[in-house]
Amino acid sequence: MTSNEELIRHFYTSFQNKDVKAMQDCYADNATFSDSVFTNLNAKQVRSMWAMLIKSGKDMRIEFKNISGNQTGGSAEWDAYYTFSATGNKVMNQIKASFLIENGKITKHTDNFNFYKWAKQALGFIGLVLGWTTFLRNKIRTKAKGNLETFMASQKTN
Repeated sequence: MTSNEELIRHFYTSFQNKDVKAMQDCYADNATFSDSVFTNLNAKQVRSMWAMLIKSGKDMRIEFKNISGNQTGGSAEWDAYYTFSATGNKVMNQIKASFLIENGKITKHTDNFNFYKWAKQALGFIGLVLGWTTFLRNKIRTKAKGNLETFMASQKTN
């Protein structure tokens, strides 16, 4: 197993164990993150995003597989099972992750998933009807960014 594979395995094992600090420690100070909802996050934001998702995802559990690594990074597949808090709907999101890694730290993390499939599960009828639209995707992104900013501000005051 390569050191990059070990880092990715450590990241997802920490995620399974809801060990936010261990997850955060996997990222470089200049890290970036993007997925269909959280776009272009910097290192501080991505560290806070994981803390927020774990704190709010009371019933969240993940499974991961197909970890691979090479000299510059690696990839993994992971499934997230949770209740979407805004609707109470159960979600099973299948995600493909890719990583760039330098000096034993993640510098770029990109998660890809089917937004329409996610929206149908998370939002029900609204997701079924509007999940394919840029309008809904942008609305979800704006809400998620606002939630992250609120969470980050609350962490400063604690």
